[in-house]
Amino acid sequence: MAVDELQAIIQRCQVLEEADFKGEDFNLFQVAGQKCLEDGYAAQLLEVIQNEKNKVIIKNMGWNLICPLVRCILVYKQEDDKREHCLKILDQLSQLCNPKELFLGLLEQIEQTSGEQVCQTVMLLLQPLQTVLLKLQNKKAYSVGLSLAMIMNQLTPLPVPYTKQQIQEDKLGLCQCCNAVVDFAKPFVNEVVKNMEKSSEYNDMELKEELLKFCMKSLKYPLLTAQLEQLEGIEEHPFRRFATEIIDILWNIRELIPLVVLGHKGKSPHWENEEFADIERKNSADSLACLSYLVFVQHFGIDCFPMVFSPSYLLQCNMMHIEFWIVGVLVKVMTLCPMEHLRKKSLNILQLFIDKFEAEGKYTLFRCLLKTSNHAGVEGYIIKNIKDQIHLSLTKACDNIWFTGHHLISLLDLVLLLPEGAETDLLQNSDRIMASLNLLRYLVIKDCESDNQTGVWTMLAKIEQNFLKPLHVGLNMSKAHYEAEIKNKKENKRGYSKTICSVTVSGEKMPAMTTEMQLQVLHSALFTFDLIESVLARVEELIEVKIKGGMDENS
Repeated sequence: MAVDELQAIIQRCQVLEEADFKGEDFNLFQVAGQKCLEDGYAAQLLEVIQNEKNKVIIKNMGWNLICPLVRCILVYKQEDDKREHCLKILDQLSQLCNPKELFLGLLEQIEQTSGEQVCQTVMLLLQPLQTVLLKLQNKKAYSVGLSLAMIMNQLTPLPVPYTKQQIQEDKLGLCQCCNAVVDFAKPFVNEVVKNMEKSSEYNDMELKEELLKFCMKSLKYPLLTAQLEQLEGIEEHPFRRFATEIIDILWNIRELIPLVVLGHKGKSPHWENEEFADIERKNSADSLACLSYLVFVQHFGIDCFPMVFSPSYLLQCNMMHIEFWIVGVLVKVMTLCPMEHLRKKSLNILQLFIDKFEAEGKYTLFRCLLKTSNHAGVEGYIIKNIKDQIHLSLTKACDNIWFTGHHLISLLDLVLLLPEGAETDLLQNSDRIMASLNLLRYLVIKDCESDNQTGVWTMLAKIEQNFLKPLHVGLNMSKAHYEAEIKNKKENKRGYSKTICSVTVSGEKMPAMTTEMQLQVLHSALFTFDLIESVLARVEELIEVKIKGGMDENS
């Protein structure tokens, strides 16, 4: 029986001095203790641990029980007496065991957990881990930092709940866990605050530095992607509470103002590997940008923020975040975010951002986005903006060199072409193609060949070669292909009456498509091709009329 085996080991070790414990004793104690837990004798094991005569044994060997103890606690239901006994054992071990050994045992258990049990395990071990850390004297700052880093590393792979339902369900326990971690850190924050109050020249910066690292990691995850708007029906929004606590920590350790205004944190590690240095800079930039968002948009901590800074100075402080973040992130949100209202909002922000630039800045931004966005919808939107800027240049009295003449010709080289010639996927690129055709139609109508302010007539042969001719060929091939597909589907409709086709959108598998649904998609594609062909014909007709009109004037 497991209890008898444990008692035999205990009786043998009770007569030994602490220095005489051998490796075999540790192994036997661990095996017997684990068997007691697994066989349901947690109450008997608790009695052994609480026995004053076994104090030295538990101090040296008890930490070995952490792994089986956690495993059993996670298996037992909340109302089970055995679970309650296991929790008491865990509490006793945190009081009696050698702090250094128990600290390593707890961290090892956190490191080994994964998947759905991460938050459960972390929340279970936070209290004993805090108890142990408060006992440590040597290397306390290092141990606190290691603990927080390990916990955040384990939480980071978990998806951040975003919708009201997801936050309320908190399926993996992340919302609850994040706030539990902040509570875990509070005694160490208080220790830093007390030491800083005692002396204006607070020299022991290690613990403060570790807490600062924790806050910076928390700003990147989960706060960078968390939903922070007030949600109806949720009295205490978990991520709003977490954000408030992180801001409070930064304020208490006197780092909030330097981070927001000066844009720097404490000591940065020196990386010999440049790749690691780039990662550190990227993480820091994300965290600082998130902090500015919390303060200036969500108004966390704004009450303690000094009102002596002018708006222009605060804008200047935040320019580094705009420079680092805005365009690339906006494009990702516009194209990849599954939430429609955020896609629309990001589009509005992009337009506001574009409008802030003068002509040269807009020109540079448009070139950059055309080369890097890799998304036909975004490219189509940028081409529409280019058309608007050309219109302003042609209708205003001032001479705008960036959207006329040779600068514009260079920009049109990026616009009036098919990315892969006649082989371009016209359906995938329809937004870009339609925007390009509309721009070309506008240029032909607005800019006379004799004026040629935009340079479009100078590069007409190039446009025909790189854009109009391959578009004709591509349309013919695409229409023939889709018409053949429609004919094939209709002929084989009886054999394809069941669901036969599935589609993946934004990483999620959509419901399978019936033959009727596939036919609708194919007809919709043909309609798109007809629309492109109609605009193309109109553009070519306008070019022909303009050229003929110019010839008549010269004759």
